[in-house]
Amino acid sequence: MRDRPDGVTERDVARALADGWGLSAETLRYAPVGGGSYHWVVTGGRRERWFVTVDDLDDKGWLGRTRPAVFAGLRAAMDAALWLRREVGLRFVAAPVPALDGQAVRPLGAAHAVAVFPFLPGSPGRWGEPLPGAELDELVTMLATLHRVDPAAAGLPRREMALSWRDDLEVALRELDRPWTGGPFTEPARELLAGAAGPVRHGLDTLDRWASGPGAAASLVITHGEPHPGNVIRVAADGAAPPRGGAAPPRGGAAPPARGIMLIDWDTVALAPPERDLWMVATETGDELRRYTELTGRPVDATALELYRLRWALDDVSCFVRDLRAPHRRTPGSEHAWQALEITIAQITR
Repeated sequence: MRDRPDGVTERDVARALADGWGLSAETLRYAPVGGGSYHWVVTGGRRERWFVTVDDLDDKGWLGRTRPAVFAGLRAAMDAALWLRREVGLRFVAAPVPALDGQAVRPLGAAHAVAVFPFLPGSPGRWGEPLPGAELDELVTMLATLHRVDPAAAGLPRREMALSWRDDLEVALRELDRPWTGGPFTEPARELLAGAAGPVRHGLDTLDRWASGPGAAASLVITHGEPHPGNVIRVAADGAAPPRGGAAPPRGGAAPPARGIMLIDWDTVALAPPERDLWMVATETGDELRRYTELTGRPVDATALELYRLRWALDDVSCFVRDLRAPHRRTPGSEHAWQALEITIAQITR
């Protein structure tokens, strides 16, 4: 997130860490990275370092439409990540550190939630940059391992092939013939969507037909939801060694693996067909999908793979259109939303 969250200060974050986790934050450095959450790197006593996330409860449409529903969904997702790490033994899961009361997520005011993660020394992947062959193979193996975990034991909801903000996108499509107000990118967004209205509507109809057809009854597994390179971190240190700066592994946290990669951002974890994850690791050769089938015995549904690819693009459109129709200023965050909308519309219409 390029912009800082409205109504949340460093003092608020520091107080939440002290009250919830008993952590004394000596320094807080805002990290404008990723999407969907706000991040700080926090340094505490004895130079301990933590990665802190703050989530806007009004901005996670896939978890619910009310703040209580989103908070409950976020807590269920983080609890599942912690369970996968601690009970199932999946060392590639970057799970949160429980608070003093045992909760993985705590409220931060009325509109936000906060979670604490071990600081993982290493280098993150980048969205849009393919992983090297060995790391891609490792990621496929990780997904195969995750998908073999008993889905009934996770206590997770089923994630349908729905969009985060489908209703908002439908309203926007109905209002293309009138000016939009909100900020500097609002009218450009309307013009861009107007030029792509046909393909967007066709895509929505395609997803609706799938949801009501026999393909929707596919067997479910525990899916990460977004296993793209941007959610991969290359761990640089041995799990028993302290992070850079001399900090010991966090209390109650999970040490990283001795080497290799880890999956972060588990707020999208849910039950779904395996193709929800697999389309993100598939290349033109098909080697990754064949490897997955060898590991799991599961054939991959090529149609479901392409439908999840389509769903991702339409979901991005729903999110960016919603953001750009809302009141906004020209900021790094709104500029990113506009650029991302341009790229996504180009993908849908080509």
